[in-house]
Amino acid sequence: MASSGSSPLIGVSCYLERAGFGVWDIPSAVLPRGYLDGVVAAGGMPVLLPPVGDWEPGHLSNLDGLVIAGGADIDPSCYDAVRDPATGPARPDRDGSEWALVNLAFKLGIPLLGVCRGMQLLNVVLGGTLHQHVPDRTGTTDHLPAPGTFGRVPVTVAGGSRLAGIIGEQVEVHCHHHQAIDRLGGELVAVARAGDGIVEGIELPGEVFCVGVQWHPEEDGVDRRLFEALVGEAR
Repeated sequence: MASSGSSPLIGVSCYLERAGFGVWDIPSAVLPRGYLDGVVAAGGMPVLLPPVGDWEPGHLSNLDGLVIAGGADIDPSCYDAVRDPATGPARPDRDGSEWALVNLAFKLGIPLLGVCRGMQLLNVVLGGTLHQHVPDRTGTTDHLPAPGTFGRVPVTVAGGSRLAGIIGEQVEVHCHHHQAIDRLGGELVAVARAGDGIVEGIELPGEVFCVGVQWHPEEDGVDRRLFEALVGEAR
């Protein structure tokens, strides 16, 4: 166990964005509070991991688990694709930082949960690719009805998978994504899909917990069993 306290330390990647507080409106390291509340409610203690500097193995030596959070589109150059006009602006700070965090988690055997962008990044790090605009494939906006609005999407989870053992085989989830997994990377297995075939959950077989979901379990009112599973593995 990396941490010496009774509560596992869970690193959570975060954003560099302008933020307003008090009299200030300045560049800041920020993260939706739902991630922090999800970790704490599960019995862990969250540690923010901003996309600055160069992550090394020693930096993660005290962490018991890792969450790669949602956010901006991954630069298509990361998976050797031509940029689609629908793809958002590149965020090389997050792409590079979180790429390093995922690889360090693999190297150190740290339990890992990827959320939305985090699931997509996990796939890309392992050599997979992405659909850059889901409506072009499905013909609907079910997964992102409008900016700042979550779609309610029924998802089927493969029986016998680690994910099914956590949340069951049928679940309705909060989605807010216009990109999705195309070709799976490495030994990743697609274990959850929406009715339109879009991959909504992946996992990496093996003893170390490595799960990605395309939805947002950190949202208020949403089942947080994924955070409980991560923290349980971190113990």
